[in-house]
Parts: sequence; structure tokens; C-alpha cells
Amino acid sequence: MRITVRERKHRESPLLVDVVVPLYILILVTLTLRAIGALGVRKFSCFREAALVALAVMFLFTGTTHFTDMKQDYLAMIPDPLPRTFWLIYLTGVLEISGAVGLLVTALRRTASICLAVLLLAMFPANVHASLNEIPFRGQPPTALWLRAFLQAGFVGLLMWVSVIGEHRTGDPGGQACA
Repeated sequence: MRITVRERKHRESPLLVDVVVPLYILILVTLTLRAIGALGVRKFSCFREAALVALAVMFLFTGTTHFTDMKQDYLAMIPDPLPRTFWLIYLTGVLEISGAVGLLVTALRRTASICLAVLLLAMFPANVHASLNEIPFRGQPPTALWLRAFLQAGFVGLLMWVSVIGEHRTGDPGGQACA
């Protein structure tokens, strides 16, 4: 189904709700955990730890969507020459969920962050394909490519900050210490 530029402008949501749900989850969970930290729960007394847990929640959410009716939309986004089969959708969902769990395990945190960052980069061509070919997602026009690139770069940067960069700055192998 092709959407004309005129239809696209008419149908675009001003809040871009569908595309930024993961971002909303990330922000809401981070701020909630920081509020809990301000109330005295030391584990969440810094943004790094709150953002780490929020990233895990976000990836659990996005990973589980690969097993819902949204799998049809993900399937349509797969670019050639990759096979358009559900096993690829399920695989990426399992990888996102596994990465989310890995973020919460101190010994796996760094590896999980790097793997999730690589996964985001590996899946980005699907977003490019959907945008350039105007493939709808949940009945809405595709996300503007610049916005998707910005969000994914932000997610990758945050993954690196909560584990890889945090580890080097604090000397804490889990990257948990607040700095």
C-alpha cells in the first residue's frame, strides 16, 4: 500500500505516538526510578542505574511486540535480500528480550549492551527500507528516517553510557557506581 505525500501529512500524528512509545517508556521508567531514588532507595540515586533498568524495561517491551500482531508490520519492513519469514522477527524479539535480561545481570551487562547496540544497528536497514518505501506501521505512515536515526543513535549512546562508558569512568566492572 503506497501512501501519497498528501495522505502522509494528513495521517501523521503530531505526537508520533507509535514510534516514540519505547522512548516514552524509557523516560517514564527512568524518572520513576529516580523519584524512588530520591525517596531513599540508594540503587536508583543516580541516572545511570535508573536508565539501565529503564533500558531493560524498554527492550523487554519492544522484544515482546515481536510476538504480537505487530509481527506482521515488522515482517513488511524486512528489506531484500533478507527472507521475509517470521523466524527472523521471532529471532530479533528473542535477542531484544535476552539483551534486556543481560542488562540486569552485572556479569553480562557490558556484553549485553554491546550486543543490543549491534542489534539496533543491524535492524536499522529495515527502518530505512520502511521509510523509503512508505511501508505503514500499525496502519500509520512510516517514521521519518531522520527521527528513527536520531532515536536509534540515542538508544545506542545510552546503552554505551550505562555500561561501557560508566565502567571506565567509575572503575566498577558492572558500571553501577554513580559518577
